[in-house]
Amino acid sequence: MIPPRGGPRMRLRGLVHKEFLQIMRDPSSIAIAFLMPIFLLILFGYGVSLDADHVPVALVAEAPSRDTADFMASLQGSHYFAPRVMNSMPEAEQALRLGEVKGIVRLQADFSRRLRQPGGAPIQVVVDGVDANTARLVLGYVEGAWGNWLAAQATRKGQELNVAVDLQPRIWFNSEVRSRNYLVPGLVAIIMTLIGALLTALVMAREWERGTMEALMMTPASMTEVLLGKLAAYFILGTGGMLLTVGLAVWLFEVPLRGSFWVLWGCSSLFLLAALGMGLTISTLARSQFVAGQIAIIATFLPAFLLSGFIFDVGSMPPVVQVITHVIVARYFVAIVQTLFLAGNVWSVIVPNALALAAMAAIFLTITWRKSRKRLD
Repeated sequence: MIPPRGGPRMRLRGLVHKEFLQIMRDPSSIAIAFLMPIFLLILFGYGVSLDADHVPVALVAEAPSRDTADFMASLQGSHYFAPRVMNSMPEAEQALRLGEVKGIVRLQADFSRRLRQPGGAPIQVVVDGVDANTARLVLGYVEGAWGNWLAAQATRKGQELNVAVDLQPRIWFNSEVRSRNYLVPGLVAIIMTLIGALLTALVMAREWERGTMEALMMTPASMTEVLLGKLAAYFILGTGGMLLTVGLAVWLFEVPLRGSFWVLWGCSSLFLLAALGMGLTISTLARSQFVAGQIAIIATFLPAFLLSGFIFDVGSMPPVVQVITHVIVARYFVAIVQTLFLAGNVWSVIVPNALALAAMAAIFLTITWRKSRKRLD
C-alpha cells in the first residue's frame, strides 16, 4: 500500500533531507565530523606516546674497565636509552638537577672486583622522580638491562646464572607493548562523543537561536518526527566518522583489529545512540549554543577523555572516582573497543558493557522525548 502524500514517512524523509542540507551548509559540522577525527588520530598516533624510548641517562664509571665498558655498551645498544657518559657523580647529579638526564647509572670503583665475588657487584640507579611514570619505566628498564647483561656474562663463561626467581615474561594482546595500540582504539569513543553529543547539542541549540525550530513547529510534523529526523541524520554522520577512524587506525597506524567488525559496528551504534541522546537532552535544556557547548564539553567530552579508561586505567583511580565512572557512557564503549581491537571477541567483556550502553541510550532518548514538546515555552 502506497502511503498517502505528506504522510509520516514522507515527512520523516524530508526532515532527514533538511538535516543533511544543514550539515552540508555548515563548515563546523563537517570539520567536527571528518577533520577533527583525522587531527586527533594524527595527534595521538604520532605525537602522544606513553612509551619511554631514548630516555637520556647518565653513565658514570668511577674506575673504567673492560666490565664497565661492556655493560655500558649494552645500554648504548638499547633503544630505550640515550646514554651520556660522564666522568664523575657530581657532574651527573648536576645534569639530573638541570633536567638534562632522567636518571643516573653509577658503577662504583670496585665494580670489576666485586663482580667476581659470590655476592656480586651492585649498581646504583638514581632517577628523576618528578615524572613518576617515567621514573618507574627507567628503573624497570635498567633492572632488565642489568639482568640480561648478567645472563649474557654467565653464558659467555659457560656458567649458569643463579637467581632466586627466573622471570619469563609473556605479553598478551599487545605483544609489541606499543601505547599507540592502546590509545588509537580509545579515540573511536572520543571522536564519536564529539560527533554525537557535542555536535548534536550545538545544532539543536542553533535551531532555537535562528528561529528555525519555531518554523518546524508550524509544520504538520510531530516533535517525535523532528527528533527522529535529527537522530537519523547524525547517526549516519557518526557512523561515517567511526568508519573513518577505524580505517585509519587499521591501515595507517597498523593497530590490529582482532575482533569482529560487525560486533564493533553494533556496539558503536549503541554508543552513538547514547551520545546522540545526551546531545539532544542537553539541547532541550539549553537553547543557547554557547551554554549547550559548555555543558556538552563538561558533561560528555571531558569525562570521556579523563574517566573512561581511554588514557588512565580506571582500576588505578581512587574508589570514589571509580564509582563515578559508572555513569560515564564512554567507559563502557572504551572497554569494548579496546577489547575488540587487541584481544578479540571476549563476550564476557562485550555483553555486559553493550547492555549498559543500551540502557543508557534508552534513558537519554526517553528523557529527550519527554522533555521535547511542540511549544515555545
